[in-house]
Amino acid sequence: MDAKTDRMTFSVPEHSSKGKARQILQHVFAGYNGSLAVRLGKDGETVVVGKSPPDCVLVFHRLQPLRDMILAPDPLRLADAHFRGWADIEGNIYTALEMREYLQSLKLPLPEKFSLWLAALGLSDEDERVATHARRVWDKPLTMIRHSRDMNREAIGFHYDVSNDFYRLWLDERMVYSCAYFRNANESLDDAQSNKLDLICRKLRLQPGEKLLDIGCGWGALVIWAARHYGVEAHGITLSRNQYNHAVRRIRELGLEGRVSVELKDYRDLEGEGVYDKISSVGMFEHVGLRNLPLYFSTAHRLLRDGGLFLNHGITQDEMGGTSTVGFKFISKYVFPDGELDWVSNIQREMERCTFEIHDVESLRAHYALTLRQWVGRLEAHHEDALQYVTEAVYRIWRMYMAGCALQFENGEMGVYQILAAKRNRQPLAMPLTRSYMT
Repeated sequence: MDAKTDRMTFSVPEHSSKGKARQILQHVFAGYNGSLAVRLGKDGETVVVGKSPPDCVLVFHRLQPLRDMILAPDPLRLADAHFRGWADIEGNIYTALEMREYLQSLKLPLPEKFSLWLAALGLSDEDERVATHARRVWDKPLTMIRHSRDMNREAIGFHYDVSNDFYRLWLDERMVYSCAYFRNANESLDDAQSNKLDLICRKLRLQPGEKLLDIGCGWGALVIWAARHYGVEAHGITLSRNQYNHAVRRIRELGLEGRVSVELKDYRDLEGEGVYDKISSVGMFEHVGLRNLPLYFSTAHRLLRDGGLFLNHGITQDEMGGTSTVGFKFISKYVFPDGELDWVSNIQREMERCTFEIHDVESLRAHYALTLRQWVGRLEAHHEDALQYVTEAVYRIWRMYMAGCALQFENGEMGVYQILAAKRNRQPLAMPLTRSYMT
């Protein structure tokens, strides 16, 4: 009997909950071609549901998440169960995340759905004494997020002020929390992040004595690099107290107090006109909010001198202003509560409306996938160390978040672009004729 016929005659003669669960799993995953196994309980039966030897095992300590998967197939419920400690992921987390695509694309006839639904109703936990990890969740409805100064400051703190020591475990030596730039796929993360910092400086054509502003400067890596290697006077702003403290300390350690400075400041509070020769913004505009993009770009335009260069580096997505996707809901609830993404074409349009002249656009999508996989590997290697600074739930959130993003960059759901633009001044173009100065 083929899988289709078997599904149409689905029945559950088993009386125990675990027996029912096993039959449900075998039925639902009859057409799954991945390499996955499911274990019911820490030492329970393992059910191989894929077509090849499994490199990942989902361990359900409680049957509720499995029941929810049938009754209310919402990937966020499974993620939440993992963060609570009701389900574990052993082995390759990417395999577990790729299962989502199979479940979302699964089309079952109505009688079969009804049979599965009845079977799932019968699943109950014989022993519900399972440890629950403390979770870290953004507790404000998404409809409340209006990107006010206070809300943005609180949201940035939620993400970046977890612990500098936690980030230090898996970031590179300079604490760069954005897409690296790999000369080859085997390059170290430290070297690839140095490549990225230098690429930005070359694109901006930084010259000794120029004034550089870095909007959203993070832990200060770019402003420090630009001052040390290109002789500029660099200023960075951030809303994260932890990032600010680290950057100030690092600047002092390197003796750069007279050439590099950082402030705890919102970009909307920056004053002046034509103050800077060059402006960079790396991984910042994702926090701005789509409605605020005109203000964000007009602020950069106002602060830049005529003919000055502005490099905007940020993430985009393949769905314009999409807020209904599973990925958006997950990130908004657990990771980036104020994040909003858009098409790269809309980002460029807003820049042009602010009278920026766009000179260069480069996609770094493949680079971000490599970066994220390195971050995940480093975080997994420091699992026990991470628990000195965060809870198990926070560790699991960050691991799943970064692994999921890696897959989204690999399949093109998300992209990342560096857009180089100049403030128009109706003068002869003072730019090289080729891109050779960038490479």
